[in-house]
Amino acid sequence: MSARVTPGGWREVGPLVAGFARVAGRVQGTEPPAVFLTLGRHRRLFWGWLHFAGRLMPGGRLARRESELVIIRVASRRGSAYELEQHRRLGRRAGLVREEIAAIEAARDHAGFSAREQLLLRAADELVADQDLSDALWSDLGAVFDEREKIEIVMLVGHYSMLATALQALRVQPDKPR
Repeated sequence: MSARVTPGGWREVGPLVAGFARVAGRVQGTEPPAVFLTLGRHRRLFWGWLHFAGRLMPGGRLARRESELVIIRVASRRGSAYELEQHRRLGRRAGLVREEIAAIEAARDHAGFSAREQLLLRAADELVADQDLSDALWSDLGAVFDEREKIEIVMLVGHYSMLATALQALRVQPDKPR
């Protein structure tokens, strides 16, 4: 399966997007990420999306480990090979160990997950499956997370689900290591 929209070069995405992608690739240890060079073909949309995405991760209220736990679960549930590849690396940098990542992907329990993290996984599962949260889970979340964090959880799951759709529909190919 080949990309429906090929990653752009300097001419197609402009020097700012291309430079940003190059730096991001160096930080991640990959070639410039195809997600940036593909979405960057629509520069105005790209910068708005990047600003929004950055407010969720890494700039959100949830700890990085928690955000990565949610993102990996969403990517797994949505079958997004691109997101999984990127966020396995980022998850390890945020403190998740390989066994925890495997458990997140397989929807298995793991002794290393706190009660708070287990709630995040339940929320991600429900939101991906139903595009909603049950009143019971909302109540459980309210006992641990404040209102802003609950909003962020819903937006984080929704964002990465949307991104999984875009990556799949555009057939964005996983990045090669440097």
